Amino acid sequence: MINGKSIKETEAKYFVQTYKRADLIVQKAKGQFIWDEKGKKYLDFFSGISVCNLGHCHPSVVKNIKKQIDSFAHISNIFYAPSQIELGKQLIKKGFGKRVFLANSGAEANECAIKTARKWGRENPSQNGKSRYEIITLNNSFHGRTLATLAATGQDKYHAPFEPMPEKFLFANLNDIESVKSLVSDRTAAVMIEVIQGEGGIQIAKKEFLRDLRALCDEKNILLIFDEIQCGMGRTGKFYAFQNYGVMPDIVTLAKSLANGLPLGAAIVDKKCENTFSFGDHGSTFGGNPVSCAAALAVLNTMNAPFLNNVVKNAKYFYAKLEALKNKYSFITEIRGIGLMIGIQLNKPGKDIVASCLKKGLIINCTHETVLRIMPPLIIGKKDIDAAVKILDEVFKEQK
Repeated sequence: MINGKSIKETEAKYFVQTYKRADLIVQKAKGQFIWDEKGKKYLDFFSGISVCNLGHCHPSVVKNIKKQIDSFAHISNIFYAPSQIELGKQLIKKGFGKRVFLANSGAEANECAIKTARKWGRENPSQNGKSRYEIITLNNSFHGRTLATLAATGQDKYHAPFEPMPEKFLFANLNDIESVKSLVSDRTAAVMIEVIQGEGGIQIAKKEFLRDLRALCDEKNILLIFDEIQCGMGRTGKFYAFQNYGVMPDIVTLAKSLANGLPLGAAIVDKKCENTFSFGDHGSTFGGNPVSCAAALAVLNTMNAPFLNNVVKNAKYFYAKLEALKNKYSFITEIRGIGLMIGIQLNKPGKDIVASCLKKGLIINCTHETVLRIMPPLIIGKKDIDAAVKILDEVFKEQK
């Protein structure tokens, strides 16, 4: 029997206090459910921040993990690991890119994209011969917690404790192409954006903005980078979120759900910068770990057209239910999202709502203080949606 009191005391004593943990000690997880140390069952509509998109302990993922780990868990990247090489091939076959770099995390994938842009900008100077190194990102964005990716993040609250930040990141506004144009200069190497800002409160790029952005980058010979670490991997009903827009980037980054719970990230580069890196320019000891790659192969094999079509169908059903709640409760001002990446905008803080949902057996999240962030496993069905909406309704009723 797990001793919950002891676990909490041990965490408080021995861990750097970087996480404000919820009152939930996980004993086991399966599919769309989590059980605590007392055996209470929870419906997980957050998926570990959109990590377990196939649910917890998906049979195909577990099978591949066990098979790989029985052979070997790690080798140096100076050797060939078959699961790693096959994953690179299968990622390219998903409809984008020429070459792949495998990392451990989303921050590392974005670091790779940033380094690629910087080196590409040096090798492709502006018309007046100046090296290009500035990267335009967006206000309200989030790209990671390393110093470079934090510098690329367009939120001052993340910068303040660690200043001075690495330089030459400039910030435009989402869906405002003129704000991007005003920052472009002969020093600009790339524009880097999230197609959907996740931590930023489920803020969605408009089609015309992405199309204008692609046209601007083509005109100025600038790289376009899409950070799809949270919104990619089927979350929107397409493998890549940008496939909803008909706009192609030059680099796309993935992580979180790529290996459905194991650490893995990827930076995928298209023809414009496929040969930018040379031997020794970049690397990662654990990047492309064979066990994580084996898990990712199971994920990619599962995310076929019927699976993604089911995501779209369930999302449509879910939005209809949420709109009904919006019409019922005046403190809900907007429901927004694409696929099963959903934000419920409130006109008041959502922290207490999240806590009340947890007590009733539903796991969701609040970001930007007033946005309920809902990202269930992509395997859910109408029964799960009905159960979640029932709990939300009960909690919302208590807020009136």
